[in-house]
Amino acid sequence: MKVSDFERMMAIGLSRRAILKTSASLGAVAAGSAMLGPFGTAFAQDASLRSQILQVPGVGKGSPTDADWQKVGEMCLEATKKSVKQGEFAGVELSFMGLNNQNLHNVLFRGFLKPWEDYTGAKITWIDLAQADYNPRLQQAIATGTVDFDLLEMGAPFEGDVCGKGLASEMPDWVKTQIDMDDYVDYLKAPVGTWDGKTYRVSVDGDCHNFNYRTDYFADADLAKAWKDEGHEGEWGVPKTWQKVQEVTKFLKGKTIGGMEAVGYLDAPKAWGGFGFYFLGSRATAYAKHPDDKAWLFDTDTMKPRINNPAWVRAIQDVIDALPSEAGDQLNADPGTTAFQQFLAGTGSMVSWWGDVGASARTSDSSVVGDTIGFDILPGSDDVYNSKTGQWEKLASGPNHAPNMAYLGWGVYVMARVDSDEKKKKAAWSAAAHLGGKDLALWTAAYPSGFQCYRKSQFDIKEWVSAGYDEAFISGYLASQSNSYNHPNAAIEPRIPGIFQYYSVAEDELAKVFAGQVTAQAGADAIAAAWEKITDQLGRDKQLALYKASLGA
Repeated sequence: MKVSDFERMMAIGLSRRAILKTSASLGAVAAGSAMLGPFGTAFAQDASLRSQILQVPGVGKGSPTDADWQKVGEMCLEATKKSVKQGEFAGVELSFMGLNNQNLHNVLFRGFLKPWEDYTGAKITWIDLAQADYNPRLQQAIATGTVDFDLLEMGAPFEGDVCGKGLASEMPDWVKTQIDMDDYVDYLKAPVGTWDGKTYRVSVDGDCHNFNYRTDYFADADLAKAWKDEGHEGEWGVPKTWQKVQEVTKFLKGKTIGGMEAVGYLDAPKAWGGFGFYFLGSRATAYAKHPDDKAWLFDTDTMKPRINNPAWVRAIQDVIDALPSEAGDQLNADPGTTAFQQFLAGTGSMVSWWGDVGASARTSDSSVVGDTIGFDILPGSDDVYNSKTGQWEKLASGPNHAPNMAYLGWGVYVMARVDSDEKKKKAAWSAAAHLGGKDLALWTAAYPSGFQCYRKSQFDIKEWVSAGYDEAFISGYLASQSNSYNHPNAAIEPRIPGIFQYYSVAEDELAKVFAGQVTAQAGADAIAAAWEKITDQLGRDKQLALYKASLGA
């Protein structure tokens, strides 16, 4: 639907959800519906339950509420009842630290766990953190040894800091059985979630950045004519490389679509507690991750940073060059702004993000682009930098693609401080297992939650279609994730201690670059120097060994 049409329909009193219901679905998203590899087969053991929870509240029926989260949590409680007696945890008090980002994460966990609390007798208190505050708060707890929580929502990159320092509780075998870890997508199986051969993580999410785009932009006849008239090479269409993303973004400056200002790619220059670095990374991986080299952040023989090599400098310069053609105040946009306040609200034609964008497109009241959104893996590059030879190369196979496995997904971890109390330990692990349940996972992937697919069983197209999703839409959405997870040149993030120290200092230096205070190369050199200091502080030999192990190098 064109934004201008949306505005007119809002003016005559139609609700946002009613508008989306009456919009015709565009078939262009089928372009992203490539083979789903090994994920296309149904794995559901209880199809009836899975179909029932997907009707809460129902696709196209508005944003889920706390009542919906509690209802789904209760419907998925059967696995808990098989290992826990009613009232077994009476008197147990647990504390849970996690995000409240976009009113998701912990906000949903409360609802999911309320029926669990009622059944088991345990009580949970909550420590809610904004995205930008998460890393400083966790690092403070790690540095001071003052862990004041029993359960922690955490991403795999922090495992070196937490599990490597003995702060987490080892997962009992009964939990492994309850959550069916064999159902995890392969890239989230061990060593992810483990440290020194021990398992610590209940996955609730699988992460990669995919490419979200507006199908109406790239089907617009006026824009196609203008593209041709201006002498651009190739047909008007969805960019497949970052070079084309740049070209399209600059081309759209000053154009209109449906009577509204046309905007190209949406960068996220504003710092976001270290998490914003992932968005530069998604611009850089196709330049920096060579198919013959598993490394892309550091050299595997010295831990020398690659952040200031020509590939990363090009990515930084791309942002500098694109910002003047993006939305008005893009310099002050963090990733939350680009996804939820801009793209889903109708501003911009392209954005790289986690799966939240697709999951919210047709199930959130804040989205106006549900019928005009398509998906793909991240754009590639016409050439790729070979760090071993110091040369740019054009591959015989065509553009280089290197999907960014940004953050490796959220998980729930139980802290070692509960190990001395068996009742409390079992309660904590039971709560974590409930949140990481196989059926609950399908619901969190289908509705706004902050989480995307992380299980093979979540890729059954028929389940999504029966829930009310358009087949072309959901095929494209799921393919953009599965094709990223299974890509032979995926950029895997290292689970090394201090990883967010590296990312946070990078954000600080990048802020100076994007503000025009220093050049791309000077900023990258400053980041590299800061990274060298962090590596030396943490122990270069130790960091190098863990880095190589995380890459399988």
